Amino acid sequence: MKRYICIHGHFYQPPRENPWLEKIEFQESAYPYHDWNERVNAECYAPIAVSRIVDGSGRITRIMNNYEKLNFDFGPTLLSWIEWHSPHIYKKIIEADRLSVENRSGHGNAMAQAYNHMIMPLANRQDKVTQVVWGIQDFRKRFGRQPEGMWLPEAAVDTETLEIMNEHGIKFTVLSP
Repeated sequence: MKRYICIHGHFYQPPRENPWLEKIEFQESAYPYHDWNERVNAECYAPIAVSRIVDGSGRITRIMNNYEKLNFDFGPTLLSWIEWHSPHIYKKIIEADRLSVENRSGHGNAMAQAYNHMIMPLANRQDKVTQVVWGIQDFRKRFGRQPEGMWLPEAAVDTETLEIMNEHGIKFTVLSP
């Protein structure tokens, strides 16, 4: 009997930019980094893209992009930040999905995410449509393909949201983190 496991990485950071300055101000709690986006990128997103594989002596034998093996979604605002501040890692994320499409019969590792991390059951229909459509459009722009799945913020869902996702070509979501 074959057994399979799917590991999913849900990656989201809230927008931290000061709307008046259009930049992230210094966040003391993120020390030694300037802000929490920089810290989480350095401690999480970047290491996933350039994981060191070592031998029994601790020598690095290769560098692996784990996004190639991991099912994942990124919040559009976070991926926009990574694209601007860490373009090398951004390219690794996009490339990993492209390779997964090639190696998995046309199915990519990346999933879309509702655009603004809105709790969908609390929104009106038009706002739900906007979140789904904008999430899909951002995904298409970045990954160059239609997403098959969409992560819903806090895994919160109602029937209307599922119907809207279906109307826009989304085939699945994850209902339990």
